[in-house]
Amino acid sequence: MQQHTRQHGPSYGDRPPERHRLVRKLQGIADVTSEERQALLDLPMTVRSYARGEDLVREGDVPNECCLILEGFTFRYKLLPDGRRQIMAFHTPGDIPDLQSLHIGVMDHSIGAMMPTQAAFIPHKSMRDLTHAYPGLLHAFWRDTLIDGAISREWLIGVGRRDAHERIAHLICEMLRRLKAVDLAPNDTFKIPATQADVADALGLSNVHVNRVLQDFRREGLITWTNYTVSILDWERLQKRALFDATYLHQAHEAAA
Repeated sequence: MQQHTRQHGPSYGDRPPERHRLVRKLQGIADVTSEERQALLDLPMTVRSYARGEDLVREGDVPNECCLILEGFTFRYKLLPDGRRQIMAFHTPGDIPDLQSLHIGVMDHSIGAMMPTQAAFIPHKSMRDLTHAYPGLLHAFWRDTLIDGAISREWLIGVGRRDAHERIAHLICEMLRRLKAVDLAPNDTFKIPATQADVADALGLSNVHVNRVLQDFRREGLITWTNYTVSILDWERLQKRALFDATYLHQAHEAAA
């Protein structure tokens, strides 16, 4: 796998705007002071680039750093011995999908790129130093981990109890809310580089079933989904179709611009 790496340390002057997505996300779920904001922006990061289909983190890895998604889109997944795949989460810019590696020594799943993706790798030592110096950020990261667990519970409910239309509508509603929180869903439109096979593997459906549901939604005037771009045409009706309640995302704070 070919990667292009560049190092950013605390002395790096103009912080790339992608770094601010982590700040914005945390401000959307917790109180973050200006000093804590600057400390987040000053974290040392090694940026690596990945092509679609490449793994950022693999099952069995013993990592010593966490990855922050800067640009692109990733997914958490696990393969069964016969090659069947279960996607357990989608991760967007501003997410640290392997934050748990700070406390769990061996990765029990993989994280792959769904499109050309840039991720910033932060040494575990730097994360521990940060949360020791700023206990408020420790609580913010803990809250983020709890919300990640809440999202997993909603996905489990979807696979176990929602019908196909509810599952797909719920996923679209969730992604809109999450991407809006990091300024990536203007005018209720966002990019999600998921194929119908990806959606099927995430929601426990067949490719044919996913295709039929998306066609139904287009005919009903709820959404368009073309070339990885989703546009919400009727948010209120889509929420009702999904039985969607955003409480589990716990976006109680208004993120700063």
